[in-house]
Amino acid sequence: MDFLLSGILAITWQQWIMYAVGILLIYLAIAKGFEPGLLLPMGFGAILVNLPASGVLNQTLFGTEETHGIIEWLFETGIEASEALPILLFVGIGAMIDFGPLLSNPKMFLFGAAAQFGIFFTITVAAILGFDLNDAASIGIIGAADGPTSILVSKLLKSEYIGAIAVAAYSYMALVPIVQPFAIKLVTTKKERLIRMEYNPKSVTKTTRIVFPIIVTFIAGLVAPASVSLVGFLMFGNLIRECGVLNTLSETAQNILANLITLLLGITISFSMQAEGFVRIETLIIMGLGLVAFVMDTIGGVLFAKLMNLFIPKNKINPMVGAAGISAFPMSARVVQKMGLKEDPSNHLLMHAISANVSGQIGSVVAGGVIINLVIELLK
Repeated sequence: MDFLLSGILAITWQQWIMYAVGILLIYLAIAKGFEPGLLLPMGFGAILVNLPASGVLNQTLFGTEETHGIIEWLFETGIEASEALPILLFVGIGAMIDFGPLLSNPKMFLFGAAAQFGIFFTITVAAILGFDLNDAASIGIIGAADGPTSILVSKLLKSEYIGAIAVAAYSYMALVPIVQPFAIKLVTTKKERLIRMEYNPKSVTKTTRIVFPIIVTFIAGLVAPASVSLVGFLMFGNLIRECGVLNTLSETAQNILANLITLLLGITISFSMQAEGFVRIETLIIMGLGLVAFVMDTIGGVLFAKLMNLFIPKNKINPMVGAAGISAFPMSARVVQKMGLKEDPSNHLLMHAISANVSGQIGSVVAGGVIINLVIELLK
């Protein structure tokens, strides 16, 4: 009994807060269905790593003997030492993506770049607020709504806020259906949201589909070498999908591999959610800046579409499609489709939105690589 009481009395008020955070994440995953594959293991992991003398963390027993906790070992091996978990997840993501709609309508590539505006805007704001450049850059990438990229950037730039950044990135990924409609309506009129777009895709040859991931890898590697691990594994997954001779491996990457890595990544990142490093005012500021980045990325894509329409006499672009240029695939595309149908039940924008969305997946990882290279050069 004394042992139990001593354990309860050893809990700090910060740890009690983290238990509440963990339970909240689990509630959002189960009751609301917000990214359950990520938020549930993160929430449960937040509880595990904040138990007094938790066995999931490294401990020293009998004064000299050190035991290796499973979550700390996973973090050291899968994220800290090699960034393996977030990178391997991109193989599964690449295998899921069909670049056909994008290749048949190449102008949609522009939205993958335009919708990264919020990242650079937020980096500037974070730096003004006093964050170090490496931390500011890591915070800004939250706007891409791409958890693995956020984790990798913050890890490579050695940000001390990796836990808060990961939670913010995955939370806003889950909140895409709530945040994006609000942001879109801020900068569009009903008339603009009613713009109809006919979908007349051009045929894309198998050769083009196979060559595309190879070319993208070369270009990204030359422009932003730090993005090669992200873009390369994303494109490798897509090459498995499109080559036509590895169908079983493609299905494995899309399902078993992606689900397994997502599960492990969620509970592993909870290592950085220990109370002493997580419960501080900077965490709240980061959550707020992450929301700013996400909203501004959405607005940037919408405004770019409106700018393009100034130079298009006919067949104008529905500005909502620009919002799908963020990396939250395929959630953002579905949000745009749903909003389009709400305004006009016969207006189907899904394929246009998917084109912008897969472009955003490439845009976010390239932006992450560019940011890493720039920050490393500036800090030399």
